[in-house]
Amino acid sequence: MKLLKWLSIADRFYKIYLDKQLAPFGINSSQYMFLLKVCNSPGILQDSLLDMFYVHPSNIVRTIAALDKQGLITRSPNDKDKRTWKLYPTSRAQSMIEEIRAACEKTEAVLLQGFSETEKDLFADLLQRAGKNITAELHIRRKEEE
Repeated sequence: MKLLKWLSIADRFYKIYLDKQLAPFGINSSQYMFLLKVCNSPGILQDSLLDMFYVHPSNIVRTIAALDKQGLITRSPNDKDKRTWKLYPTSRAQSMIEEIRAACEKTEAVLLQGFSETEKDLFADLLQRAGKNITAELHIRRKEEE
């Protein structure tokens, strides 16, 4: 159970570290990946986030609502299906997205310090495989997102 222990420790403390990095932007470690995706894909459908992130749909709704309330994204009804929303970054989000990416990269660098490039690639591949194994066991279907 050493693996589970260290996965838990790494998860808990990377989030604490990343939260400190993201605090100046008014977001946290639970929100950054949604904001990055919306900034990278303006007009993305909120429903498509279900196939990208391994979180409960209610978490997506709450996170998008919080980002909207903070003035980082806007939502507009989808012309083809009024039950779904298109998501767009605001100019405020666009103005700080590079600094948010840098904070994420800094956090990754701290997690992987002392790893060779080969070890970093291997670790990422193995972690992805482990994630796929557990989601397959739980029968969770998601689109592949690199």
